[in-house]
Amino acid sequence: MRTGTRRGFLQLAGAALMSATLPRLAGAEETWSSGTQRPVFKLPEGAIDCHMHIYDDRFPIAPGTTLRPPNATVSQYRLLQSRLGVKRNVVVTPSTYGTDNRCTLDALRQFGDQARGVAVIDSSVSDDELQTLHRGGIRAIRFNLSYPGATTLDMLAPLAARIANLGWHIELVVQGARLPELERYLAALPCPLVIDHIAHVPQPGGLWSDALRTAQRLVEKGNTWITLSGPYVDSKTGAPAYEDVAPVAKALIGMAPERMLWGTDWPHPTEKTHKPDDANLLDIIAGWIGRADWQQRIFVDNPVKLYQFA
Repeated sequence: MRTGTRRGFLQLAGAALMSATLPRLAGAEETWSSGTQRPVFKLPEGAIDCHMHIYDDRFPIAPGTTLRPPNATVSQYRLLQSRLGVKRNVVVTPSTYGTDNRCTLDALRQFGDQARGVAVIDSSVSDDELQTLHRGGIRAIRFNLSYPGATTLDMLAPLAARIANLGWHIELVVQGARLPELERYLAALPCPLVIDHIAHVPQPGGLWSDALRTAQRLVEKGNTWITLSGPYVDSKTGAPAYEDVAPVAKALIGMAPERMLWGTDWPHPTEKTHKPDDANLLDIIAGWIGRADWQQRIFVDNPVKLYQFA
């Protein structure tokens, strides 16, 4: 048995033994979310959380990574699912693991047909490896240009060409201020593009920014989607209403509700001192969307199509 496999087995066995022999501690199953109340808004049947992560120390952290949250497991996320009333989700490989997608694939096996995944790869990936990822539930690849790591801009076009035939898309996380300089590369992609976290439009002044205008032009071309997630990342006014981000989100929603998505960004890895209230976040985003037919599109219909849910 390989050392890593044996260590993982012993960790799991030890956890099972502790669970069986010790009383359950209050708060032991942390959900990485403030609050305990359910959202006021009731998600439509079949809703999909399009952006969340799993962290599990059974899998090695990539050398040089800077974002290293504690464990956030499938069982912990299921507690949040129950609270929010969402049964389907998209697991996104975080920068923590580099191009090692084993944590995400393991989570997808646990979630089953109710989940899809977003992998991180580089130019060394083989066609056989892409097929293996596809069979494992992967439907997109992520380019995180905000944190130094496994993916670089020069890999974008070649990898996009390789995944296009699989029906996959590119998911991009990058500072909104960089969108204007990246626009020509993003507009030329041969596959769909998803820009995470409300395009990271910087605040204050986001509604009049070059970042928003660039995001709008990309959306207008018909091949770009925006994930309504993580408003706390760029907000300067903060919770509970994120009043500075609201006009930006509403502007994007109003121009193309058919290319908007929703995600929790659980376990909120950038928020190290205080986790947001996920029920409040859902209520706020649902309010930004407003119309019931648009809510059906954004929470259900759009991600079903993009992530190839049955």
